[in-house]
Amino acid sequence: MSEQSATPVIRRDDEVEYERVDAADGLRKGVLVGEDEGAPNFAMRRFTLAPGAEVPRHTNEAEHVQYVLAGEYVVGVEGEEHEVGPGDALLIPAGAVHWYRNEGETEGAFLCSVPHGDDEIELVE
Repeated sequence: MSEQSATPVIRRDDEVEYERVDAADGLRKGVLVGEDEGAPNFAMRRFTLAPGAEVPRHTNEAEHVQYVLAGEYVVGVEGEEHEVGPGDALLIPAGAVHWYRNEGETEGAFLCSVPHGDDEIELVE
């Protein structure tokens, strides 16, 4: 953990900018609180997954935890698929092959927290 002390931060919804994620059509990311806002150890991001969107199989160097806010979609982790919905929480271990697929008619949304540092994303064929 970082030894630096953080200053409290409140960010309003209209202050968060969302950007398209190049690896997947229909996936958008907004950083709610991260290094730019003074968080010393981790970032909290919000993702949206459009109906019909798929995120290809990939790995991340860093572990991350997720909390489903809206919609129902499929999360694949290490060869097993799971349907998730609002209130479900996930731990994606560092290096685990994972993917997402929204087969529903409504947008999916989830929070994702990751530690700061290198988090190289590698697509898996």
